[in-house]
Amino acid sequence: MVASADSEHDPVSEMKAFDETKAGVKGLVDAGITKVPHIFIQPPDSLAQGEDRMDIPVINLGCPNAGPACHKETVQNIGQALGKWGFFQVINHGVHESLLQEETGDRGQERIYTRDLTRRVTYNSNTALYNSVATDWRDSIFCSMSPEPPRPQELPEACREILMGYSKHVMRLGSCLFELLSEALGLHPNHLKEIDCGKGHSIMCHYYPPCPQPELTSGVTKHSDNDFHTILLQDQIGGLQVLHQNQWINVPPIPGALVINIKDLLQRGLSVSVACFFGCTPQPSSRLFGPIKELTSADNPPIYKETTLPNYTACYISKGVYGTSALPDFKL
Repeated sequence: MVASADSEHDPVSEMKAFDETKAGVKGLVDAGITKVPHIFIQPPDSLAQGEDRMDIPVINLGCPNAGPACHKETVQNIGQALGKWGFFQVINHGVHESLLQEETGDRGQERIYTRDLTRRVTYNSNTALYNSVATDWRDSIFCSMSPEPPRPQELPEACREILMGYSKHVMRLGSCLFELLSEALGLHPNHLKEIDCGKGHSIMCHYYPPCPQPELTSGVTKHSDNDFHTILLQDQIGGLQVLHQNQWINVPPIPGALVINIKDLLQRGLSVSVACFFGCTPQPSSRLFGPIKELTSADNPPIYKETTLPNYTACYISKGVYGTSALPDFKL
C-alpha cells in the first residue's frame, strides 16, 4: 500500500471502512455524497488529457468470408496494426448488436461481494484496493467463464442471461482472432490455440456511478494486462486511452465496434464497460511460455526468457496496478 502524504488521512483505515460496507462506489452515491472521498483522489499526473488520433486502425472482420483475397487483406491489416499500435478496433465481428447494447443491471450483486480470487464469480470495488495509489471510481463483476463455466445460479440474476450469451459469442470471436493473429505472425492458423493461449476466458464488467467531482478521480487507472489478448466493449461515453509511443491516445467509441488489446500493452480508461480476457486456464500449470521458436533465429534472437503463467502472474501482482508492466523482469 502506498502511504498518503496527507497526515490528516489514514488511507488504509479509510479503504477498510469503505470495503466493509460491501456497497461499493454505488453505495457512496446512493448515500448522497457531494465530495469525492480522499482515497479516490488520483495523482495529477494520472489524469492528464489524451491525444486524439484519426489513424487508429479499424478492421472489418466480415471481410474474410468474402474470399481468399479479402482474408489475406484482413491478416495484413492485423499485422500492420500489431506492428504500429499493439491494438485495433474490429467491426462486423459476429457479436450480435443486442448483446452489445444490453444493460447488465446492478441489483443483487452485494450478496457475492468478496475479495476471494479463487471464486469463479466475484463482485467488489477495486480488486487491488489495498495495493493501489488511489481507489478507482468503479464497481466490478468478475466471472471466470472457461474452461469451467460457473453454474447459472452463481451469476447475479440481473445479468445472468446477458453474461452467458455474451460469453458464448465472444468465445467464438476470440478463437477467430487467435487464428488471424497466428497468420499475421506467419504461423499456422491454429498455432496460438494449440499452445493453449485461449484456454482460459473471463469477463469483467465495470459500473461507473455518477461522480460529484470527476476531475479528481478516474474509473480505471493506467495498468497492464497479463493475458494474451483482451476484447473490450466501450460504452458510447468514451474515455478509453492506450499508451502509444509514450503518449496517451484517446480511443473513440465506434457503435458496434470492439477494441482488441494485444500483449502487455499499458492502457487506462474512464468508462470501459466490459472487458473479456483470453489467457490460459487459471489452474496452476508448469507449462513454459516464451518467445515463439518459429519466429526466432540467430539474426532475430529471443528478447524474453521462458516462464510459467503462475510465475508471471505472481510477478505481475507484485508490481501493483499503477501501470508497471512485469515484462522487463523477464528480459534476457
